[in-house]
Parts: sequence; structure tokens; C-alpha cells
Amino acid sequence: MKEFIFFDLDGVLLDSMPYHAKAWILAFKEFCLEFTEEEIFLHEGAIELESAKGLFLSKGVNPTPEFFDKAFKLQKKIFKENFANKIRPFPEVPDLLSELKREKRKLALVTSSSSEILKEVFPEKFHLFFEVIITGDKVDKRKPHPDPYLKAKEALRAPKEEITVVENAPAGILSAKGAGLFCIGITTTLKPEHLSLADLIVKNHQELRNLLLNGKK
Repeated sequence: MKEFIFFDLDGVLLDSMPYHAKAWILAFKEFCLEFTEEEIFLHEGAIELESAKGLFLSKGVNPTPEFFDKAFKLQKKIFKENFANKIRPFPEVPDLLSELKREKRKLALVTSSSSEILKEVFPEKFHLFFEVIITGDKVDKRKPHPDPYLKAKEALRAPKEEITVVENAPAGILSAKGAGLFCIGITTTLKPEHLSLADLIVKNHQELRNLLLNGKK
């Protein structure tokens, strides 16, 4: 029942991760690399070379900055051309955001996605729910670094004891915990064992609603 709720975007508000994963898998194929959907999900949000390096090392590739930049640009191109128009919010999300706003809760959107991608996938009317929107291109270091959540906290002048973060991937949870914030993990893309650093784990958006609005799982 905290005053400030900070939401991740992909896999939390938007049912988008399968499409992001498809775009990454297709991009990597151009470089003769094979990845599974779960491998992509496990590295969601960690879209800088430093934090994503382990993904490539597991395939025997030591990526250069030039290689990673090419792969990232190709993924964005594939995503925008083939999948962006398929993205929708999870069905429960519009009502959840409306209810939270009626309760005078203050909401922030904190995502590793760029402003460019946000414009493609996030309904314009949803912007009205959020006091603050932090995209990956607005911080020096994306998730799993704490910078995105620290920036949202500072923008809202929110005491950390009054903030709840909702995340669905390890990088996001590490970012929230690094910022000293309470974090709920939701199993939209990964099993609970991959979200074990979260303070609480919920199975779906109904459980999340009960927890955010009523303090009950």
C-alpha cells in the first residue's frame, strides 16, 4: 500500500516480450548465432554491452562494441518493421492503472527501451497515468544498474520507504534492489526461481492488483 508505484514496461504493462525476443532471435541469426526465447527473457533490460556480454560469451563469442551496436540496431529495425504494431497492454493493465490513479497513487514508468521504441508501442492515452517516464536513453547506465530507478525516485522526490517497483526480469529486479527499493516480481515471462531476488513474487496481474490495492496476495 505504498504511495509510489514504479512500473517496468515490457512484460509488466505490455505483453511485448515474445515479440522483442523474436526480433532479437532474427537479428542474431544474421550473425550466425542461435538463441532461445528464455535466454533472451533472462537478459531482458540488459541491453548494453557490459551487461549483455555474458549472453554472447555463452555462445563462444566475445562481442566488440561495433558488433553489439550492429546487432542492437538490426534488432530495433526488425522489431519496428515486423512486430511493433502487434504490441498490446496486458488485459488487466488499463483498469489497474485507473484504480491506482483514483487512489491518488503516484506512478512512474521505468524502462530500458528508448523513447523511439516507446512511441511505437505505448498507447498515448497511457502517458496520462504517469507523473514520470524514464526511458533507457535518459540515463547514463540502463538496468541492471540502479540509475533508472534512482532517477525516477529523484524526479518524484519519493522516500524509498514509500516506493514499490514491479518487474519481470532479473536485470530490472537488480536495478530496483540496487536503488534500495521494494520490488515485486511478476511471472509473465520467467519462472519464480529466476525472480528470486524480488521481495515478493506474484503469478499474474490479478495477484498484482490485489497486492497493490489491498495489500494482499
